[in-house]
Formats: sequence, C-alpha cells, structure tokens
Amino acid sequence: MTSHLSSVPDYRNPGVGVRTGLAAPSTPPVPVRWGITLPLAGVPLREHQPIVTGLAEAGYTDVWTAEGGGLDAFTPLAVTAAWAPQLRLASAIVPVHTRGPAVIAQTAATLADLTSGGLVLGIGSSVAAHVTDINGIEFTEPFKRTRDVLRFLTRVFDGEVISGAFDTFAIRGFALRDAPRIRPKVILGALRPRMLRLGFAEGDGAVTNMLFARDVPTVLGAVGPQPAGKELVVKVFVCPVEDPVLARRLTRPFLAWILNQEPYHAFHEWLGNGDLLAASYQRYLAGDAAGAERELPDEVVDGLFVHGTPEECRRRIAEYVQPGVTAIQLYLQAPRLATFGGPRNRGLAGAPGALAASGAAGISVADEALILLHALRS
Repeated sequence: MTSHLSSVPDYRNPGVGVRTGLAAPSTPPVPVRWGITLPLAGVPLREHQPIVTGLAEAGYTDVWTAEGGGLDAFTPLAVTAAWAPQLRLASAIVPVHTRGPAVIAQTAATLADLTSGGLVLGIGSSVAAHVTDINGIEFTEPFKRTRDVLRFLTRVFDGEVISGAFDTFAIRGFALRDAPRIRPKVILGALRPRMLRLGFAEGDGAVTNMLFARDVPTVLGAVGPQPAGKELVVKVFVCPVEDPVLARRLTRPFLAWILNQEPYHAFHEWLGNGDLLAASYQRYLAGDAAGAERELPDEVVDGLFVHGTPEECRRRIAEYVQPGVTAIQLYLQAPRLATFGGPRNRGLAGAPGALAASGAAGISVADEALILLHALRS
C-alpha cells in the first residue's frame, strides 16, 4: 500500500508537525483533545479534587469515565463539573440496557447544565458480562438497542417530544423540561464497521478502544470521510511501569478477559489479529481462565497495554495520534502512585509551575499523579 506523509499536531508542542503514514486531510487538522479516565485506580474519588483542578495545567481538556468495577459513569463527572467546570465531561461508555432511555437523557441533561466545557455522552451495548451477569438484564439485540437509544437521545436533545415505538422499546410522551445550554454530543462505543458507521451517520461519532496503533487506519477506513464536528476518540490503556515482567503480570488478566468477550474477539478477527488470539480464545471457551491468560502472547499484552517509563509510554501513546482521531482517552493502571517514575521528587523540574514548587521534601499523591499525567501528555 502506498504511504503518504502528512503533518498532525505534535503531542509535545501543539502546532508542530510530526510525520505519519496517512494521507493528509483536505482541511487543517483540529488539535487533538486529551483526556484521562477517572477515578484513578487506588485513589478514592473523594480525594480527586486536587487532581481534577490540576488537569488543565497538565495539558488535559477532558475527563472520561467508564462503567464497571463498582464505579458508575456519571458520579465522577458530576464532581468534576463542580471542581473544574471548564473541563469537557465524557463517558465511554454508558450501557444502553442497564438504564431506561429517559433516565440516560435526564442524567446527561443535568450533567450538561453543570459544565461550561460540554458533555460527550458515549453510549454502547457493553457486554453480556456487565448487562446480564451482574445486572440480571437480558442482553438482547445489542445493535438495535444501541441504535434505538441513539435515535431517542438525539431527538430529545434536539428538543422533540418523543412518543412512539422503536424496535426495542416504546416511549409515550417524553421531553426534557429544559434544554441544556450546550447540547450534549452523543457518540457510540464502536468496534466494527456497522456500529462505527452508525455513530457517524446518526450520532456525533464514536469511541473505540483495545486496539494496536497499527489498527487505527483500519478503523478510520471503515468510518470514511468525517464531517466537521464529529468525534473519533481512541482509548489507550497505559501502565507506566518500567519492569516489563511486572507490567505484563498487572495487565494480562484484564486483557485475557476482555479480549475473549465476544464483541472484542470479533473486533480483532475483523482487524486481522485473530491468529494472535486464537489459542487464548480456545482456552477461554473451554472454561480455563488461567490457560487463557497463559496463551495470550506477550506481543498482544505489550501492544494493547502501553507500558514502560513515562517517556516510553508518551512515545507509544503518540502513535495513536493520527489524522482523523479527534481525542485521546487515557486509561491508567499502576500498582501504586508512589511508584510512578521512581523517587517521589523525580521529574519535578519539568512539571507545571504549581507542581514544580512542591520541592524535594516530598509531594502529595495528587501532585505525583499530575506530574505523571503531564509527562504522558507533554
């Protein structure tokens, strides 16, 4: 395939180009937004205020949430709006089966009214393990349900009164009492062409995740030309641990679980990675979770969960910043914040001004987290 070179915003210095292997878009690229998934593992949500209020100085524009592991998608966004209303709020994703359509709309509208930074409501089908196994809700017709909730939400946010039947539910007389000052964007958690195209055709775009940087062009190709204002968000998993053995031990269990869920297995089959995952998938189908972990190649673990020093992670994250990608959503995993970057005062000279003043006497967990986040972004 012929390679073309183009310039996109440099992750180190907006406005400075870096070379990539994709054709240049016909219009100047929009600067990529940077977001972090909160709350950070190991830090209680109630202790996140100094992290949230320092994000803008560390180079972040968005706060993202995910739903799972005992955390809901909306509460962290509500406290973010109270602590730093200039940040954009975003979810990736809110499952469409576990809440009624009107409840999703009302919650999103309430959140949107709290922030001046805007709201990106990411919705999606999720997986049966989240919908049925822990909520007791039947995981039926995931594509149709996602499509119907998307259509409902876009009409509601446009000010319509909704009455009538969709394929997977019926609504009788719902409307928002007060429209949000800034209309929320609605994007889809999307892995394969049909959901990706639906997100761009009927919504405001899509968020994708759990892919190699080399797979981004395949996703972009499925999307096709992107109208102005649409979003393609890429979620990148990061474990800033220098020891590769430790990093793999920390991240392999999650990868062996998520990659063997049917939507993600089909995603990587479509991307052409099926052979890499075949042995792990067969062990998983046989009920052998430990065997599924053992059979997951290091190549997969290293490629899907970025690890290394902060500098090495920054370079790997930058590989996902390609023309057509509008935002990067980082998900951070580490054994404990105090291990980030070694000694607690290491790297202060390059930190934002307020953090650099912390000095060699020791810094808080919040400041250490911000130093790390600045190093990954700058």
